[in-house]
Amino acid sequence: MNGLMSARFHDLAGALRVPEDPIAHGELAALTRRFEEVAEKTDREFGIIKSDLTAVRLQVGNLDQKVDRLGSRLDELGRKMDRNQAQIVELLTRLVGKDPNGG
Repeated sequence: MNGLMSARFHDLAGALRVPEDPIAHGELAALTRRFEEVAEKTDREFGIIKSDLTAVRLQVGNLDQKVDRLGSRLDELGRKMDRNQAQIVELLTRLVGKDPNGG
């Protein structure tokens, strides 16, 4: 190797050292800033997603409660229909004078 790329130095302990490159330090600083900016943006976006997920969970919980109440109301409506149909059959039986189950 020749020129600047082959320049090597030894520190006081005798370890091999390469002289510091200001361009490399600038690039490293720029990359570090970009990494930190992306990390901050990612943290913000993750926070937004967590918040949205919490809101969705609450909405699903509310919908689940509404579905349960709707199911109860449908069951009640079914029972009322059964009672009304039984009353209609009873009234028609009295009117006609025949038991529909008796033949």
